[in-house]
Amino acid sequence: MSAFLAGVTAITDEKQEMTSVSTLHPSISAIAKANSKLGLGIDAGGTQTRWALANDAGQIIADGFVNGFTALQAGTLAGRLGLSEVLQELANAVSKYGTPAKVRAGLTGYGGQAETADELRKLLAQPWNLLPQDIVLSNDIELAYQDNFFPGEGYLVYSGTGSIAAYIDIEGNFHRAGGHGGVLDDAGGGFWIAREALRHIWRQEDETPGSWHKSTMAQKVFEYVGGTDWSSSREFIYSGTRGQVGMLALAVAAAADTDKVAYGILKDAGRELARLAIALCGRYGIRPVVLAGRVQELHPVIAQTMHAALPADYSLRQSSSQPHFAAARIASDFGKQKT
Repeated sequence: MSAFLAGVTAITDEKQEMTSVSTLHPSISAIAKANSKLGLGIDAGGTQTRWALANDAGQIIADGFVNGFTALQAGTLAGRLGLSEVLQELANAVSKYGTPAKVRAGLTGYGGQAETADELRKLLAQPWNLLPQDIVLSNDIELAYQDNFFPGEGYLVYSGTGSIAAYIDIEGNFHRAGGHGGVLDDAGGGFWIAREALRHIWRQEDETPGSWHKSTMAQKVFEYVGGTDWSSSREFIYSGTRGQVGMLALAVAAAADTDKVAYGILKDAGRELARLAIALCGRYGIRPVVLAGRVQELHPVIAQTMHAALPADYSLRQSSSQPHFAAARIASDFGKQKT
């Protein structure tokens, strides 16, 4: 990780979930509003969008979160309406602490398509009357990689709602394994964990109706879903967003210490994440591997199983980095780091 990004103070996801406003003292607001060179960093995923404001000294002065969104929403009218609502929520939260001069955003589903990029820049610029060139976009995984490695240094395995392994070579080319979405794969991610749990529960119900009463995992899953009948599960998984469904992984993890099926699903998630790292090492050589994303925090068995599934000569460390902090630092002074 670069010296520019070093020193970012991590805060836990639990703390993030307790409040959607800044974790800093309200008096910071006056300081922020007096600073004309604030940078806004955004890390947007299907489950949650995290933001941070940094001043021109690289200090994080405010942070928080709003609902999730993805770049794919820019492709449809309904998606743009939902996206506008989230961005308005974001603007309301950020504007309590200052007005950004630059924005650096990492977005799930962003592929660099010109039409999508133009639409997203326009939507992100509007709340603060910024110019399109004041908005720098990438996918969220590139941002997370930059927060952990220099180009060519290592491999990032990221598991949030979905899962992907990423490598940026010394020439700046982005390489991936996985990240194909919930319909095809994304094994080891939150959506996949939720889907595996519901698949098991309803197959058991097909064979032995009422068996959920004896399953800790099923009880916790049904409590989260809001009902024990099939219609409740159907409504949840087919009407909810990927991010909303992925949150069900929390219920699976809560059952893992007393339910062998839940525990087994999380172990399978660890093995799937190891497969992604092995795929990139096989293509580009052995380099350090970092595991990041919120799924690793569900239960220790995920990282433990991933580590055990990797060959002995692979190094693995877990990262609690905060990409939205890194993005805010970059946005606060574009001259200090090329992105």
